[in-house]
Amino acid sequence: MLVEDITCRPIGVIRSPHTEKKDTPIQPVFAKGVAGQVEVLPQYEEGLRDIEGFSHIYLLYAFDRADGTRLSVIPYLGETERGVFATRAPCRPNALGMSLVRLLRREGTVLDIEDVDVLDGTPLLDIKPYIGRYDSRDDARSGWQEDVDDDTARELGRRGFKRGG
Repeated sequence: MLVEDITCRPIGVIRSPHTEKKDTPIQPVFAKGVAGQVEVLPQYEEGLRDIEGFSHIYLLYAFDRADGTRLSVIPYLGETERGVFATRAPCRPNALGMSLVRLLRREGTVLDIEDVDVLDGTPLLDIKPYIGRYDSRDDARSGWQEDVDDDTARELGRRGFKRGG
């Protein structure tokens, strides 16, 4: 049985130096050292207890400036059209994004982070800790991405968002 409507309410906002989609790095690995902050709403402060023990956190957020929904896209690392679910393009049926960032420190409801690849002012929906024993997989496959060499990925990823959603 499908639930027809699911409502998510932001728990905060992500702050970053990125103000233009076209200049925003594509993945956190291409935003190495870029500082930002997560401002969590005061009513959720208790939920941040013990987060300081983690070096990395996943930010789940709304692609609030995505350009509509498409089921096929040409991703930034290719010329071949792909299904949107085989990419990380923002033009998804449910415009949800996820980034793995480095957690530097917490001060009250503010988290200082690094490796931010998110537009400034993006609505934050959830935070989850990165846990190496659960999240790292030695036998993981990366589909069509395995055909893209590291130098090309690095060059295109640093250039920022140009197409694909």
